Amino acid sequence: MIRNISTLAKRLAALAALAMLPALSNAQDNVEIVSADTATVDIDVANPLDNQPGLYGSEMIAEKMPVAEVHASTIVEIEGGLATAWFGGTKEKARDVVIWMSRNTGNGWSKPIVVADGVNPKDRTQQACWNPVLFKQSTGSLILFYKVGPSPTRWWGMMKRSDDDGVTWKKPVRLPDGFVGPVKNKPIELSNRTLLCGSSLEDAGWRVQVEKFIQNRYWSKSKPLNSPLDHSAIQPTLLQYPDGSIQALCRSKSGRLTESWSTNNGGKWSRMRRTSLPNPNSGADGTVLADGRALLVYNHTRNGRSPLNVSVSSNGKEWEGALVLENQPGEYSYPAVIQTSDGNVHITYTHNRTNIKHVVVDPTKLKTVPIVQGQWPQ
Repeated sequence: MIRNISTLAKRLAALAALAMLPALSNAQDNVEIVSADTATVDIDVANPLDNQPGLYGSEMIAEKMPVAEVHASTIVEIEGGLATAWFGGTKEKARDVVIWMSRNTGNGWSKPIVVADGVNPKDRTQQACWNPVLFKQSTGSLILFYKVGPSPTRWWGMMKRSDDDGVTWKKPVRLPDGFVGPVKNKPIELSNRTLLCGSSLEDAGWRVQVEKFIQNRYWSKSKPLNSPLDHSAIQPTLLQYPDGSIQALCRSKSGRLTESWSTNNGGKWSRMRRTSLPNPNSGADGTVLADGRALLVYNHTRNGRSPLNVSVSSNGKEWEGALVLENQPGEYSYPAVIQTSDGNVHITYTHNRTNIKHVVVDPTKLKTVPIVQGQWPQ
């Protein structure tokens, strides 16, 4: 149980409940409540999106980011709280783009600090960093996976470890050629402690592969799950259901999320096909909840990166709409989602490339409506 984060969630729930009071029902009333230990929380109770069942509230990770552009966040539960990371710099692909991190152990998000960069120690040249992924192993070790290189067609995989939940880090290690680790979303830890990583390559067309990190030493990978001529797909999120089956849901250029399934811990995968869920060529992420339902965060549209939605499913095939996190013009994208040990769901995502937003959800209170023929319920 992470009590401090639960306290934050309860506080956000209380603020959202204020919206139900008649005295605050006027849509022109804007209420901002800030306390010393949640200085980044800013809730407008007149916003109807804040009144959705199951949605506690939201906050920005920083009042102002230390760089002009940030993107591609990741989130993980640590002892007593949460940690999140993202890449940021002048702009995507710029050589000054590095990996930033912030921790929250109950007193608000810490000042963002740099935890990885693309500096070559031999000649001090620097390349851009991309797509961090934080994952805490059952052994207690926290791993940061990330990519370095001038572009996704030429980047390479990197990783580094922390034994104190991200306070200090060991030296980075470059992954073997042809491996990038989890390309955007968190891996799955199998019963034998092997990490199953949803990965993809872009150097010769978009293709998805699943990589295994075995005994913290060895890497192996599947054959491509798709042909670029059939489905141009990347950035899978892996969902492991109670029956042991694993679903890979992928970003694609086809206008829909694509999927592939495995029933033997990622040893073999079914032929990739399109799902009924729309996708505007943007990343998605999901997790299987303690109650067995899959929860997916994604842009439910074929164009642009708004709205940002939450859907749930009991089998990965029929989906029900649960929340609309954003619906205004702008970019709300590249979500990361986890369920923490207290049962809450935590989501981070890019907010107009200027900040990272954090949302807390109680999945037991979600009110869902079936999605029929890919149409978001009205």
